[in-house]
Amino acid sequence: MPTNDADSPAGTPSGPVPPSGSVPALSAPPGPGAAAARRVEVVPGGPLLVEGPIEVPLADGGVARSDRVVVAVCACRRSRRWPWCDTSHRTRRTPPNA
Repeated sequence: MPTNDADSPAGTPSGPVPPSGSVPALSAPPGPGAAAARRVEVVPGGPLLVEGPIEVPLADGGVARSDRVVVAVCACRRSRRWPWCDTSHRTRRTPPNA
């Protein structure tokens, strides 16, 4: 498997290049006062699963907070509980005249 160039800019992953379609992991040493890294899992066609507790800044300036161990964050914007997932992405709509 090919590797990235050793003279690549800071923040660029080094080591094996991931297969096409996957996201490379970026790592940098934590700065002073940096929080521990959180794990995020992308569920295809579903929510983002984030290790909690988390805070999500909202467009109106508010903050949504969750203290759960794993939090499902809505990625489809269909949730009635947005920013939290309520599984609305699973809803199938019947085509008209079906």
